[in-house]
This record gives sequence, C-alpha cells and structure tokens, in this order.
Amino acid sequence: MGRYTRIPIKKSNTGSQYYKRVIYPNIPRSNQDLYVFTTDEDRYDLLALQYYKSSSLWWVISSANPQYLGASLFPGGGVQIRIPFPIQDIINEFNALNG
Repeated sequence: MGRYTRIPIKKSNTGSQYYKRVIYPNIPRSNQDLYVFTTDEDRYDLLALQYYKSSSLWWVISSANPQYLGASLFPGGGVQIRIPFPIQDIINEFNALNG
C-alpha cells in the first residue's frame, strides 16, 4: 500500500487530476505510548510496519516527533522517539478530519 492509497483524487475545472489536501491530526501524548531509541537504519515507514503492521502509517510516528522530521523518512540514529498508541484512535481522528 502506497502513501497516497487512502487520499482521494479530485478533478479541477480544467479536467486535470490532483490529490485532495490531507489534514493530519494532533497526536496527544498517552500513557500507552512507547519510547524507543533509533538506529541509523531506522525509517518512519519501517517503524510503522514494525509497531502498527502497516508502513502507510509512517505519518503517525513522524507527526508525533516533529523535532526529527526534516525532509526525510529517517529520524536519525541515537535519538529517542515516541511511538503513539492507541493507533485506532489516531486513525479515527485522521478519517474524521479527511472524510
């Protein structure tokens, strides 16, 4: 599943197609969150696959750790990042914002 799989495609007045703007939810801290230290090889999509069983949820971990976002899927090695839980609540909020 690609990163644009769940994003609706719109048509402009001229007939060209584009992806609808996506709104990401604020991800509050929870007592269920995990905190892990990264390695140089870690990527947000691989961490999402490991913890959520879906690489398409990379944005959850990325959004929860804006201090490491930059323009990369790599948070960098040796930093502590937050893996938010419960994931279903976050997905429900995303769907409500983008429904």
